[in-house]
Formats: sequence, structure tokens, C-alpha cells
Amino acid sequence: MNHPTLNYVELPATDLAATKAFYTDAFGWAWTDYGPTYASADASGLEVGLTTEAAPAPTPTDDDESSIGPLLLFQSHELDDALASVTAGGGRIVTQPFDYPGGRRFHFSDPSGNVLGVDRPDTA
Repeated sequence: MNHPTLNYVELPATDLAATKAFYTDAFGWAWTDYGPTYASADASGLEVGLTTEAAPAPTPTDDDESSIGPLLLFQSHELDDALASVTAGGGRIVTQPFDYPGGRRFHFSDPSGNVLGVDRPDTA
């Protein structure tokens, strides 16, 4: 059976320019604008769209290891470098790095309040 694969994520953007700049600074994404309310980027084979026509979910309290709504995780083998890039790009760390079964991760919010995470899998 062929299972669907994740190939597109659309995030609310309360400030399109600031949110695009954050992801460019933190992850090196290049954007294609499709009018004043929408832009998209190819993030290593996964298309990410930003729209000002949707509202982000409420941000969880600091150091909450769970999420509100879907949690999208970016994988990195250099968790400290990813944390530094997110912070330098203007992201806010919501949950400091913590261990979980299978690895270690942190959660951050982008300038529009979307909460995402970066994880580093355990290596065998």
C-alpha cells in the first residue's frame, strides 16, 4: 500500500514579511510571493506556505513539552546549532531542549506565534 507523504505545510502569518525573514534567517529558505497574503518556500522537498488569512493556535506556556494543534518537527543532528539559528533569526524558545524517548528536542515560536520544534534523534 502506498501511504501519503507529507509534502505541504501551511502556516498562519500575522506578519508575512517578519515570518518570511525569520525562516530565511533560521533555515535559509527562499520565498516565492503569490500576492500580498501568501508566499511559499521549498524546504528540502516539503513546500511550506505562509498565509495572512489564517490565525495561529494559542502559544502554550513556557516549558510545556506538549503542543496545541499539530506539531511540526524539523530534524537536525546539531541541536545546539539549530537552537542558535532559531534564536538568531528572531524565534522565541518556548521549550528548552529536553530528552524524550528516541531523542532530544526543543520547541520555538516564529514571529507569527506558530509553535514548531527541532529534534535530534538518538543515534545507535
